[in-house]
Amino acid sequence: MVEPVIQQPNRGALTVRGHTLRWGARTYIMGILNTTPDSFSGDGLNAAAADMVERAVAQGRAFVAAGADILDVGGESTRPGAASVGAAEERARVVPVIEALRRELDVPLSIDTWKAEVAAAALDAGADIVNDVWGLRLPDGGWDQPMVQLVAERGVPVVIMHNRRAAASVGTIGGHYAQVQYDDLVADIVRELRENIAFGLQQGIRPEQIVIDPGIGFGKTPVQNVAVLRRLREFTALGYPLLLATSRKSFIGLALGGLPPKERVEGTAASVALGIQAGADIVRVHDVAAMVRVARMTDVLVGRTSLPER
Repeated sequence: MVEPVIQQPNRGALTVRGHTLRWGARTYIMGILNTTPDSFSGDGLNAAAADMVERAVAQGRAFVAAGADILDVGGESTRPGAASVGAAEERARVVPVIEALRRELDVPLSIDTWKAEVAAAALDAGADIVNDVWGLRLPDGGWDQPMVQLVAERGVPVVIMHNRRAAASVGTIGGHYAQVQYDDLVADIVRELRENIAFGLQQGIRPEQIVIDPGIGFGKTPVQNVAVLRRLREFTALGYPLLLATSRKSFIGLALGGLPPKERVEGTAASVALGIQAGADIVRVHDVAAMVRVARMTDVLVGRTSLPER
């Protein structure tokens, strides 16, 4: 266990590539760009296709036009049961897309990876944020020293997500975890996030660089995902900006009677609205235009923003 480091979390603002994210002022939208042929959501751009980069840029432009504040580029499917991808292949998928997006757009770009060498290449190509699905750990549970050093040395924001190793199941709702043992679900997740944050702070990551993610769909059963959502506000006590990523996930398909990922927009909208009410600062989504509208409406209802004057 890593001993806590006494530093104050940052709930003020984060400036990335000239864009200031003011926590609590409104909800920020992270649009998902998957450069994978096997994305669970069915929206992968297929890195093997000759026009993949062009399609990725077109999708990125459309997301920004629809209101996305951040674009999150991933080159390895992290759905439960997905085959792992080597670092060289993952780099080959994401780097050309990030380079092209950087030439065309000025919004912050995030690299969705747990591999330090992929993150480094993505940052070199123009990415601004590291979105680490293992939260500065390795899949075997050890600390990811190369990743934490990279984030600290580059001074970039990092999303520290909660995750646990578990046996994956594949059924009619897609990949999911049928059984994951926790002694006390939310308390365990909060404790492990605290440990991950403490490790990052000890290694030189500044508090203002950190965003946390409770890891919906990662190392949790569908029932546990719902329980975390119901108690999401408890994570705001950690004091860091909160990212929520529920978009199209299997627990939504289960709740909607087995609907496939592309038919889970309304279920995603419900989880996004609930998440914003509970304190989420960023929502990571596939259906950007629809979720921008959901976020804008929910921001008004919860008092983050006001109705415009007529």
